[in-house]
This record gives sequence, C-alpha cells and structure tokens, in this order.
Amino acid sequence: MLKHRGFPGRLPGTDFQFTIRRANKKGATPLVRRERFRDRRAPDRKADEGFMAALIQCFGEEAFVRGNLDAGRLSWLIGREVVPIGKLDPVDYEQELRIDMKRAQASFPALFAADAPTFDWDDIDWGDDEDWDDEE
Repeated sequence: MLKHRGFPGRLPGTDFQFTIRRANKKGATPLVRRERFRDRRAPDRKADEGFMAALIQCFGEEAFVRGNLDAGRLSWLIGREVVPIGKLDPVDYEQELRIDMKRAQASFPALFAADAPTFDWDDIDWGDDEDWDDEE
C-alpha cells in the first residue's frame, strides 16, 4: 500500500480521518459510492470540502493511486468528483484515480473561488511519524 507522504492525515481540529496508517490484513475496505443528501450535517460537508481541497492541492489533475487514502472519505466522492482510471476495483489499494475538475468545481465552488477557504494543514499529522508501522 502506497503511503501518500505529505497528505494531511485528518481535517484540522476534528477527528475526520483522511488517511489510514497501515493496510488492513483482511484486504482493503471497499469503496462504495455514498449518497450525499442535502440534509447532511455541516461538519460532514466541511470534511468533504477539506478532503477535496487536500486532493486538489496534492494531486491536481494528475492520476493518483488510492494507497492509504481513507476508504470512507473517498466513498463520499467516488464516481462523482473522484473517478477511477479504468474499471474500478473497490478493494485494490493500487487502484488509480483522478479528480474530475469540472464536477469538483460544480460540487465545491468555494474551493475555486477567489476567496477560497484555506485549511491549516500545519495543524495536523502529515503522516511522516517515525512510530508508524510501515509493514504492508
């Protein structure tokens, strides 16, 4: 499992997780498209926005591997703003993905505005802790 060094581990000031520390011994948690209903709680919507901002900042329009990105958080975006390259294998840590920028802009217009929100990524665990178990 590829670890995205430099990718924020969570949304600042919250417990909304963006990455996982180690591969699941039983296999990757499946990516399942989750519906985002209009009545979702504001903190959940903010977590989606923060995760999307981190994806854009880290990968932009380039392809990226699922790796240690959190399956639960990706599931809120998969099939819409984040699309698979090729056929989706929902349990593959090596699945290649990319951001559909047009859909991302339509879903998260604030991230593309001139006064776009900023996230204090320095306030969080960047995933470079030496005490992490790097075994796959």
